[in-house]
Amino acid sequence: MAIGGNKSDSVRTNGESRPAESGRALARVAEMFGPLRLSADQVRDFRAMEGSDEEPWDSLLSLLAMDEHEGLELLSKRTGLPYVGEPKLQESASRFYELVPGDVARQFHIAGIEEEPAYPGAASAVMVCATAQPLSPAAFTIIEDYLGGPIRLVLSPRAGVANLINRGYEQRQDLVTEIIEEMPLDESAIAAAAGTAGQSTDLLQLARQTPVIRLVNMILFEALRRRASDVHVHPMENKLVIRFRIDGMLIDSFSPPLSLAPAISSRLKVMTELDIANRHSPQDGHTSVRIGSRKIDIRFSCIPTVYGERLVLRLLDQTQTQLSLDQVGMSKPMQGQFMDLVERPTGILLVTGPTGSGKTTSLYAALGRIDRTSRNVMTIEDPVEYHLDGISQMQVNVKRGVTFASGLRALLRQDPDVILVGEIRDKETADLAIQASLTGHLVLATLHTNDAPSAITRLVDIGVEPYLVTSTLLGVLAQRLLRRKCKACGGTGTIAGVRCESCYGSGYRGRIAVYELMIMTDELRRLAARSSDALSLLDAAKAGGFRTMIDDAKEKIAQGLTDEAEVFRVLHS
Repeated sequence: MAIGGNKSDSVRTNGESRPAESGRALARVAEMFGPLRLSADQVRDFRAMEGSDEEPWDSLLSLLAMDEHEGLELLSKRTGLPYVGEPKLQESASRFYELVPGDVARQFHIAGIEEEPAYPGAASAVMVCATAQPLSPAAFTIIEDYLGGPIRLVLSPRAGVANLINRGYEQRQDLVTEIIEEMPLDESAIAAAAGTAGQSTDLLQLARQTPVIRLVNMILFEALRRRASDVHVHPMENKLVIRFRIDGMLIDSFSPPLSLAPAISSRLKVMTELDIANRHSPQDGHTSVRIGSRKIDIRFSCIPTVYGERLVLRLLDQTQTQLSLDQVGMSKPMQGQFMDLVERPTGILLVTGPTGSGKTTSLYAALGRIDRTSRNVMTIEDPVEYHLDGISQMQVNVKRGVTFASGLRALLRQDPDVILVGEIRDKETADLAIQASLTGHLVLATLHTNDAPSAITRLVDIGVEPYLVTSTLLGVLAQRLLRRKCKACGGTGTIAGVRCESCYGSGYRGRIAVYELMIMTDELRRLAARSSDALSLLDAAKAGGFRTMIDDAKEKIAQGLTDEAEVFRVLHS
């Protein structure tokens, strides 16, 4: 549907050809509101406003004493144009941002949302565009000229259109998806960004400033250079602290000026497609960036605090992921026992431990050794952290109704052989996992417990019948992560009296897992059926040859892989 006047009506404005506004067309739109709000004098006044510096739509809202959202909703009802309060950018809109100059889109407050296939008889596809200035038909003609085809309008608030414009051109310029490898973060970058932050109050403009973009890119690059799994941006009363979590430990990395907090927050929100104007409620987002050939997935969370927004980024380097049971530290004898369970046709295998203890890594290391050509392997996770060829992965999305329970139900209709459930959190998910194992599937799942025997009591606590646990549970793997001693300095943190650059003076580099694997026996099943406590289960498991994480940790100390201080820190023993 073509919208706007024809090119013969154009006049010159600031050296550019721009169609003249049609006073008659604007008056007709104004009269749509007449029976509701406008007097005859106001309609005449509105006609007389042609040629003024104020946008016609803004003039009309002023006459109606109406806010933008209310006016757009009313216009939608009167004209039939859809009203979209929060428009979302689709990949198919990329042609808009390739062909329409950014300054033109910003001048006319119009942005591409998506491209619809050409309808029968049409010469080209239709671009769906959001506009915040619906009384500018000449602007729509200009956009159609740039695109070489028709547009279909939806009505959206100014802030929503501005966000679309910003994201569309950011992605076009590859400012989000590509981080150029630079030197480690320096004071000049911080000073330049701080100067920019002090000059701007427009959050969108601030997020697009080159010094701010470079600063955030360098923070991410430095975090990855130092092998950080998380970045914390922590505003305090008088300072801003940026911390890296390296090998499980939070380390203060640097403290830029507090004035940089809004700049860093705005830039990260633009990258993760969040509302940069919302600074008073929690938000979560995600994005991916590239550093050379490395792809980094970023999970972003921000919450409001009394001193400003607290930001946390989880970084996952897809190229550095270790998916080998050898590399994560599982002994050969335990690998044989563990893989024997994974290769069973039915049943449930649980991996337990606190958040960040490597449970998913162990499960994917096991999946990597499954014959995926003959077995249909499917997962439901929150979030999907690893990508493995030959398996189908589904991500939890609560906002769209995809929970572990609903996702698991859907997977069961896909003829799976092996199902990985990212976490059993409630009775519904546990019951579905049990039923899946009873109907001929192997289910791998994680659970939050302190040790392997406690997994049985945990399942009973959340409502699973003991007899179902005894008939389906194959075994439980519990684990923790310990820091490895640095090979370069032998764990001292120094080389020839100088700080070791390999471990940054900590004495540790990388991590290794300690495990305990409890395989279900007839005695354990009898105790589980009687709802015995975890201590009784532990004693029975030990009597059957069960070795605890402490036993595994002592072996790793003897091998020189870690030390007693690290074992005590993690296991308190």
